[in-house]
Parts: sequence; C-alpha cells; structure tokens
Amino acid sequence: MTHRPPRLIVGITGASGAIHGVRLLERAHALGVHTHLVATPAGILNVHHELGLDRQALEDLATEAHAPGDVGACIASGSFSTDAMVIAPCSMKTLASVAHGFGDNLLTRAADVTLKERRRLVLMVRETPFNLAHLRNMTAVTEMGGIVFPPLPAYYHRPQSIDDTVNETVERVLALLGLDAAQPQAWRGL
Repeated sequence: MTHRPPRLIVGITGASGAIHGVRLLERAHALGVHTHLVATPAGILNVHHELGLDRQALEDLATEAHAPGDVGACIASGSFSTDAMVIAPCSMKTLASVAHGFGDNLLTRAADVTLKERRRLVLMVRETPFNLAHLRNMTAVTEMGGIVFPPLPAYYHRPQSIDDTVNETVERVLALLGLDAAQPQAWRGL
C-alpha cells in the first residue's frame, strides 16, 4: 500500500468571504495537503473584488485547478479517492444545489460525490439573515452527512485583527477535517 498526502477539494463560490477559501488553500499547502480547486465564475469575480487576485493567482495556490464546466475531471467520480471537501465560501445557490442533488457543474458534482462516498463535506455558508429556504437547505445537507459551518469567529481568544479571526476559523475547519497538524485555539476555561 502506498502512502499519499491527504487530498482536499476546495470550492470557492461568489459569496462574500473569499479570504476563507484562499487562506484554506494557503494553509493546506503548508501542511502538505494535495488540493483540487474549483472556483465558480462568481467566485473568481469575488476573489478579485475582495482580495485583488486574478484567476491565475488563485489557481497557483492549489495543487490542481479544475474549471466548473469540466464534469469529466477526476474529482467528479467516487472512484477517485479524496479525503474531504470544503466550499469556502458557499453561496446560497450552491447550498441549494448540494441540498437537492443538482450535480450540474463540477463543484456541485464533487459535493454530491463527497456525500455519496460518505466523505467529509464542509459548507462555509455565507449569508445573513437566513430565510426559511436557507435553513431547510442547511438541514437537508446536515441530514445527508454534510457539515454546515458558517465562518463565525470566536472571540474568547481575543483576536486583534480580521486575519486572526480568519486564521482561527480556517484552523477549526482543518481540525474538523481530521488534519492533526491543524492548530485551533482551544477554550481552556476561565
């Protein structure tokens, strides 16, 4: 049996909070995780608007990048072994597609494959306030085994910057994925 580095699919959609997906790619690279990126057109637009990165700069952060229309990519099949998938940030449109099994592009197909193969799927949903459709879609994904993880910062460790809150959120997600090298700050009590 050969050992391979962990494989993580990272999706980036057009919801606000592109920094979470970018930081996740950066931290995964530092941990030796093999990443497969799928960024939607709206995700690319948002990465550019919020962070000033173009498509190439974003794709350079991943081990491999796939176009959303490439439904023949390796990550579209359950026979290609991955360890987990994170959509960061996850728009309500993408949430609805995952909740209802619309594998109409590579991002939603990869999420569907992740669920059907009983692999860890984390959706960092970004919207506020939630309407009933959002809540029902989050419930549906949870019932299918996915994890809904809005990037809500913790304040008990007294973050001093937005970077502190983003880094802590990303570390919590990496720990949730089972990466032992993740370093979230644990609550130690009063």
